[in-house]
Formats: sequence, C-alpha cells, structure tokens
Amino acid sequence: MKLQRLFGAMLLSAFVLTANPASARDPLATMLSGESMTKGKKLERAIEKASEHPFGSAKNPVRAAMPTGQRAYLSRLRCANGAAPTYFRGGSVGDSPYGNIMDVYNVDCGDAEPGSVEIFMDMYHKGHVESAPVPGFTIMEP
Repeated sequence: MKLQRLFGAMLLSAFVLTANPASARDPLATMLSGESMTKGKKLERAIEKASEHPFGSAKNPVRAAMPTGQRAYLSRLRCANGAAPTYFRGGSVGDSPYGNIMDVYNVDCGDAEPGSVEIFMDMYHKGHVESAPVPGFTIMEP
C-alpha cells in the first residue's frame, strides 16, 4: 500500500510539473516530457562533438524518442545477412553527452556480422527519428 501511495504521489508530481510551464527547467519534468536536457545551439554543438566518436557508442549514442523510439530504431536495423537482430535492454548506464540518462541495448546478429554488440541510446529527443545505422548494420526506412 505504501508503494502504491508513493507511486501515486510521483505520478501526481509528474503531472503537476509537466502541466506547469515554470517547471520547464526541472529535470524530472523535462525527462517525463521526453525532452532533452540540452537544447538549441548547445544541443547542436553537443551533437557535432559526439559525431567525432563511433555512432552508437557511449560518447555518441543513438538519439530516439522515448522507449518506443528506441525499439522502433532497433527493429529497423539489419545484420549483414539481411536479418533483423535480436536485442534486449541492458539498463540505464549513466549520462549521455546530451545530459540525459542513457540506455544500453545488447544487439545480436548471431553468426552474421557484426555479431553481438552494445548500442547506447538516449531516448530524450522528442520527435527525433534516426535514419543512420550504427556501424556494421544497415537500416530500413522508417
């Protein structure tokens, strides 16, 4: 029962924070709305700097729109043999270069290239649909 009350209070707080424009700087409200903590020119510079690193790495994670965007991206990847890889979320692994919580996915092509890899993703990029594949994969159009 305590857990239910705590969860209810968290949901109410999230609703109040996202419904109140003054809370736009609040990390919880920003995260729950699917927005990146880094925006505008600062985000553009962070993307440019991240592009110096391999795409899909911890220093250059794939940007997506919430968990559904992460899964949609991974579902469009293809291994060297043309098959879709299997994948599962390994968990949250710290901050991304964009100031958001970053996830890692374990992606497996079995015997096909690129084999088994980790792909780092940042799901706090509302409306963003990534069209580039991580190295070793091809990608289907959204």
